[in-house]
Amino acid sequence: MNRLCLLPVFLAFTLRLLPGPRVVDDAYITFRYAQNLAAGEGLVFNSGEMVLGTTTPLYTFLLSGLSTLLQMPDLPRLAWLLNALLDAAGVALALWLGRRISGSRGVGLGAALWWAAAPFSVTFAVGGLETSLLITLLLASFALALAGRDSYSALALALGTLTRPDVLIAALLILGAMGLRWLRQAFSSRDNPGKLASFPYRPAAVFLATLAPWIVFATLSYGSPLPSSLSAKMVAYHLPAEAALVRLLQHFAIPFHEHLVFGGRWVAVGLVLYGGLWAIGGLASVRKNGRAWPLVLYPPFYAAVYALANPLIFRWYLSPPVPFFFLGILSGVHTVARETGRIRARLPDTLTAAATLLALASLGHAWTLHPPGPPDRLAPKMAWIELETLYRQVALDLKEELTSSGGRLAAGDIGALGWFTGAPILDLVGLVSPQAQEYYPLPAEAYASNYAVSTDYVLEERPEYIVILEVYGRNTLAQDARFQDEYQLLRSYPTDIYGSTAMLVFQRTP
Repeated sequence: MNRLCLLPVFLAFTLRLLPGPRVVDDAYITFRYAQNLAAGEGLVFNSGEMVLGTTTPLYTFLLSGLSTLLQMPDLPRLAWLLNALLDAAGVALALWLGRRISGSRGVGLGAALWWAAAPFSVTFAVGGLETSLLITLLLASFALALAGRDSYSALALALGTLTRPDVLIAALLILGAMGLRWLRQAFSSRDNPGKLASFPYRPAAVFLATLAPWIVFATLSYGSPLPSSLSAKMVAYHLPAEAALVRLLQHFAIPFHEHLVFGGRWVAVGLVLYGGLWAIGGLASVRKNGRAWPLVLYPPFYAAVYALANPLIFRWYLSPPVPFFFLGILSGVHTVARETGRIRARLPDTLTAAATLLALASLGHAWTLHPPGPPDRLAPKMAWIELETLYRQVALDLKEELTSSGGRLAAGDIGALGWFTGAPILDLVGLVSPQAQEYYPLPAEAYASNYAVSTDYVLEERPEYIVILEVYGRNTLAQDARFQDEYQLLRSYPTDIYGSTAMLVFQRTP
């Protein structure tokens, strides 16, 4: 069994190396911040513009520092290798957690194997995002909390928060659990005050002290430690009130991509089956270790926060609760089998192993030997980069013109365009151009999809070039005579991405 425990670590590392870098657009935003930081221009996207548009300062500093130290300017490749190592560490932590909460090595091994092969893990590791660092820090924080290392757990939580702000959801649970344990002891020790432990101030102090330097720096540099991208995403996108809730319920119903095997009807089955197993496994875990309840509650608590906030759910937002949901499901399988196995002693291990293999087989349907877009190597089906590949082509076609003119390029998706052109970027969503937020939200009829370009914003800023998917401007730019008078269509690239007919390149008329 000890040798078997190395299997998920090896598998995680291998399954991230095989696809090669398949970078998603948002990762290029981080790369440009890291590149400018390494070049001595500061933590900025556009040179000279002090705007905090990245939600992952720690990952940005890490990439910038490693790039300088290793003399490796190829940030997409650096991120790919770094994420493979981080996820290998993450599955080792998942393995330890599974055994700790269930008493079964099989639970830990199974959950670690699932996370090693999960497309929601691999896709964003090879995609260059901060997700691998974020989830490894989350796993470490829960593992340290279970082991009673509260101050170290608080440190991991603070580093996670600097990786992405939504780690505060886990911090509320873990730090809250520390406070509740003290309160419970305080009430039970009223007749004997000498036995009362001191208030857990140290973990809180570690958490705040780790965050403090960044809060001070960001406030002095940008006016706030909160990135403008958070508020931009809340106002720029047009969504039904239940959009996030529906997306999250679908996500938890098909953790092994069962819809690829059984079709969409599986959603109803999956909600009941996996919800029930998670509840059974969670209760058993808490009975075994009273410190486990924050870990058990993290998936539904995370989902509830996002459902109430109702942002546009980007796919990588769905990844953080997955390994913890895996742990709950497999712990539930083991618990049910253990209760049944009073007659047959080996039944728990047998059913846990069977569940592990069945889920891995289902996950296998979510992989392909021939993914859309290069490189043509084994990769998750969801690791498609057709949009990024098209933006790269547009960027290379425009780069010479942008360099010679020195003009600004406006876009709704700024990552690949910004990385491959190196040009000054006007962000039409507002992630790195916060003035865009003044123009949103638009009237409902302006949206042909969940996002639409504001014509007034474009005409106010007057960028020299605009690159957008046709659907972004279908009900705004394409319908406005003012825009037609001031801009001409320079190039058109046919595509059906997000329901578009083409990617359009406009140039401002002299």
